[in-house]
Order: sequence, then structure tokens, then C-alpha cells
Amino acid sequence: MRLLKTAILCATALSPLPALAADAGEGAEQRTIIVTGALEEGSTATKTDTPIIETPQPITVIDDELYLAQGAISIGDTLNYVSGVTANPYGPDSRVDGAFVRGINALQFRDGMRDIFSFYASIRADPYNFDQVELVRGPASVLFGQGALGGIINLVSKRPEFEAGGEVSVRYGSFNRKEALVDVTGPLGDTVAARIVARVRDADTQTDYVPDDRVMVSPSITFQPSSDTELTLIGLYQEDDGGSTSQFLPLVGTILPNPNGQLPNSQFVGKPGWDRYDGRLLQGTALLEHRFNESARINLKARYIDSDLTYLTHYPNSYSNPTNPYLDAGQRLIGLYVDGTIARMEIFSTDNNVQLDFNTGSAVEHTLLAGLDYSANKVHKTRGLAVEAIDIYNIDYDALSGYGGGLPTPTSVSEDVDQDQLGIYVQDQIRFFDRVSIVLGARRDWTSAQSKGGATRKDAATTFRAGIIGEAVKGVSPFFSYTESFEPIAGTASDGSAFVPKSGRQFEAGIKFHPADNILATVTAYHIKENNRPVSDDSTVDPTDQIQIGYMTSKGIEFEGNVSLPGDLTIIANASYNEAEVAGTGHQIDNVPKFNASLWTTKGFSLGNETTLLLGGGVRHVGKNRSFGRAFPDGLVTPSFTLVDALAEVTHGSWSFALNATNLFDKRYYSACLARGDCFVGSERNVMGTVSYRF
Repeated sequence: MRLLKTAILCATALSPLPALAADAGEGAEQRTIIVTGALEEGSTATKTDTPIIETPQPITVIDDELYLAQGAISIGDTLNYVSGVTANPYGPDSRVDGAFVRGINALQFRDGMRDIFSFYASIRADPYNFDQVELVRGPASVLFGQGALGGIINLVSKRPEFEAGGEVSVRYGSFNRKEALVDVTGPLGDTVAARIVARVRDADTQTDYVPDDRVMVSPSITFQPSSDTELTLIGLYQEDDGGSTSQFLPLVGTILPNPNGQLPNSQFVGKPGWDRYDGRLLQGTALLEHRFNESARINLKARYIDSDLTYLTHYPNSYSNPTNPYLDAGQRLIGLYVDGTIARMEIFSTDNNVQLDFNTGSAVEHTLLAGLDYSANKVHKTRGLAVEAIDIYNIDYDALSGYGGGLPTPTSVSEDVDQDQLGIYVQDQIRFFDRVSIVLGARRDWTSAQSKGGATRKDAATTFRAGIIGEAVKGVSPFFSYTESFEPIAGTASDGSAFVPKSGRQFEAGIKFHPADNILATVTAYHIKENNRPVSDDSTVDPTDQIQIGYMTSKGIEFEGNVSLPGDLTIIANASYNEAEVAGTGHQIDNVPKFNASLWTTKGFSLGNETTLLLGGGVRHVGKNRSFGRAFPDGLVTPSFTLVDALAEVTHGSWSFALNATNLFDKRYYSACLARGDCFVGSERNVMGTVSYRF
């Protein structure tokens, strides 16, 4: 096994860089922002090339042209304009990408295989490294095994192309952001193509003393000895030198009044130079596709991930007494936790399936998929804790200890978990008279998890999926589905015991409207029940401690509409309503708004002389949310907020200049304020100018 992992990683790291095209081409190409059409193929929901209008489940495909035009600088940002999603629910978190889908944390996959298994054990994925982001709402466990109930986010890596092309860009923006980006692809011969994607960034953030520096290089190579066989190897080296933009500021001094005034959004409560979130990530991926004939094909995937992370941080003790956490009558002096972790994570995963296409009669078509996947992950964390105190309104940074640049002492192993999962699955997609589609699926999973000092926990589960969609009249396709989930969770509860796997089920019904290929609108209603959900353990002062509850429900309605109109006009409109409650409480889950809505549009103009102009803009609204706890039995309200984004891009020949602005009017807001005692600052205005040369 170790030899296989090493071979994959080394082979992808040796991918050569293709020569630049000798001729960049003539004339200007009209820049077009792509929205999902009715005939778009989305392989994540079914692991087959099935059109969205034939899939009984809501699917959103966000092309990289679209999310980069919307100013996305993180994976979380790519979901800003997607129905049913609360992107970055804890603000601009430089440590992890987050999204609530139907009120539930979504799991992140890359090329169909999960790549995040533990909090604060790895660095964030780079959106520039992907062709598209796919969101499948609802459970996907029948095919993926580890899919969360709300949905999964699948990142589709850029792959080599046999047509030479690419771009080189430089960027400058808010918070002294300086970047260089490269994406070059092309053939190395008749049967070999290569690609390299790279980013170098030197930047600050909206939080004082917190950098956001990155080096990312992803080489890839494709071997295509025949039209029926394709092997792609993808390597990735990424190094981030940063910190935590989340400072866990106390409620009293942010959303609640303090006689000394409101703490600034840029407030930093740590030790400059000591606090950091530094990581190194190595990945090697192999993707093999082979078609035996017109009706049989095989797909094999494997990936190895090696991640090292150093996370050193401070955060105020707002948890012992959320309504007055200060140690003095003047409400300035506050306790300060010092928390340091060194984490190592290793992941090996593979997914292998065979697809058979056949008919059982002249009007009944089958696409049968059968597969086996396996994943093994190991997470080891060493942690040190200490306590200090500061005047949060006039911090003496020099007085804080630097602990010799290392962990506070004493240190201990805080997490040592080995987890593996083996699953077998089968799915049959049945198409009747090219009008009605039925999807039936089943899966069996076996998992084991062993935590430090504990016995090995073994679990097994069988999950099912069934759905139907049919074109009742031209352009109108009602659908209904039933899906189940089974999600093993790495990590331990606050008492040291290993987490029990989550499980759940969902009923969903909706209608997809597709009167033309350039129009797709979906309306859907759903009801989810989830068991064994981890939540914050309010009986301890450590905000990272968690316990598991009995079950929760999430139900709601979603609308999503995409249209491309004549005159190079595109419109994306979304709205969703969600009620997510822990059973027996009658309370909405912390930090989950009931209502979200967004609208994004772009318009292209031809200015003549090989020059075009693309203008775009959007409005996104996130509803208010509540958080409940001992100090706030009636709930603490985080107000709703509405943000405006904008885009302007001029293209002349092979050159372009783009200006992106998110939160254009610099709305100051809090993304979340929790009853446990802390607040999370929302994203401030971010403006970026990018000059690109495309060939």
C-alpha cells in the first residue's frame, strides 16, 4: 500500500510543462459567463453522464468562469449564489471552507472522493485549481458512503487538454493582496497532454497581523493511447502561511454594548508572529477511464493526501460568563486562552466502478453502475494549552508569551484517530420511452474507528435510494426521491469517546422547468431527519468540545433559476426557506438562517476594434439567525444582512482587465453571534484588479 501511494504521488509530481503555443491567435473572443443549462451533464449525483433534467435531485454546477467573476477567493465563496446554501456561515474563515446546505454542514469531495476528514488538520483548497464546483443537495450516501444529509460539494480538478491554451494573470487588491496565477495546457504528442496550474500570493487580511500567503502548484498529465482509454495523473503541492481571521470576539463589545465601545472588526487578540495557521499539503491522484465498447466502461480512481499543519492561536474566554466575561468593573480585562496544535493527516482513498448500458425492450434503457470504494484516514494532533489575560481595548502584545515559537506546555495527544471505510454500491437508472427516469440504488458500508486510549469501534450500515422524474408536458419535469445517509465522523466527543456515525433520511419532491436549453428553474420541497448530530458541549469552557444529540429535522422549500438570454445576458435567481431544529427544543439550530435569497446578472457588450465589455452585479441576502444557551434561553439574534457584489471586465484581443468587488458598499455586519459567548465578523469590502493574457 505504501508503495502504491508513493508511486501515485511521484508520478504526478513529474508531469512536464507543455510548450507555449507559438501563436496566441487573432481577434477578440466574447467573454461569456456560463450558467447551468437544461442539458448540462452532471456526473456527481449519479456518477454517470446523466443530464440534470433526468436526475430526480436538485444539482447546481458552478463553472469557474462564473465563480471567479463573482469574486470568489475561497471554495466557500463559490457558493454565494446557490439556493439552499449559507456560504461562510462563520464569516471569512481563513482556516476552513464552510457551508450550510439545508441547515447541515456539507462534506467536501474532490473528483468524487472525500478530501476533508477532520477540522484544523489541513489547509483550504484553491478555487483556481478547479474547472467547476458541483453541489448535490440531499443525501448521496448510496454512491459516496460518506455523504452528509444536506448535500456534498464536489470540486472538479482542471485536467490536461489536447488543444494548446492558457492564461497568465497578475492581481492586486484590498488588504495588500498581490498574486500571480498561471494556467497552461496543451499536447506533448499525439497521445499525451499536460497542464500546470499555479498561484503565488502575498496578502494580508481584514484581521490585523493575519497574513494570507500561498504557493500552489498542480501539474497533471494525461495519457490517451486510444479513444477508449484515458489515464490522468494529478499532483498538488500547496503551502499556506497564514493565521486565523476568526478571533472569537466576546459578545459584550461586539453585538452587545460595552462602555468602552465596540471592538473593531480588524481586532487581533493574539501574539503577532506566534499566532499562525501554517500548512503544507501534498496530493497525488490517478484517474483511469476505459471503454470496452459502446455499452461497457470502467472507471478507477485513487488518491493519497499528506497534510501537516501548525495552528497556534489565542481566543478570549467569553464562555464562562457570556453576558459579562470581563475580569474588572471597567469591562476591559478578559481572560485569554492560548491554544496550540500540531496536526498530521494522511488519507488514502479509491473508488472503482463499472458501467453497463443495455435495453430491456425497445423503449426501456438501463444504465447499471456497480462499484467498490475504500478510504483510510489517520489524524494525529498534539496540543498545548495555557491561560493569560489582556486588556482587550489596549492589548500589550509584547507582554504575551511566545512560548519559544512552539506549543504551550504541558502538551498532550489531543486526537489520534484511525478510520477506514469499505463500501459496495449498485445503481440502476431506467429510462422509459425517453421521457421518464427512475433511479434505484443500494449500498453496504463497513467502517472502523479507533481513537487514542479507546477500543476500536466498528459499524456497518445499508442505505437505499429511489427516485423518479418524468417530463409530464414539454419542459416540465416533476420528480420525487427518497434517500438515506450514513456518515462516519472522525474525532472524539468531549468525554474522549469516538463519535458514533451519523445517519438519516430525506423525502423530496419538486419540479424542474426547462422550456429551452438555455433555461432551467427548479422548485423543490424536502424533509430531512438526521441522527447523532455533533453539537457544541456547553457544559465545558472549551468551544471546540462537542457531544452528540439524538436527532434533528430540517425541512424547507428552495427555488433556483438560471437563464441565458439573447444579447449575452445571464440571470441567476435563488431563494430558500429552511426550518432546522433539534428534536424537542422547538428552536432553530444555531447560526442557521431560515431565509436566504440572491440575484446575479451579467451583460456583455461589443465595443468594436476587438474590444468587449462585460458588466455584472449581484445582491445576496442572508436572514437573521438565533442561538440558544444557558445565558440566552430565549435566543440571541444575529441580524440579517444584504450585500452587493460587482464586476467589470474589458477584453481587447488576448488581453483583459477585470475589476471585482464583493460587499461593494462595505456593509459592516456579524455572520454569527453564538449564545456560548463569541461573535464572528462578516466579510468586509474586497476589491481586486486582475490583468490577464490569454492564449
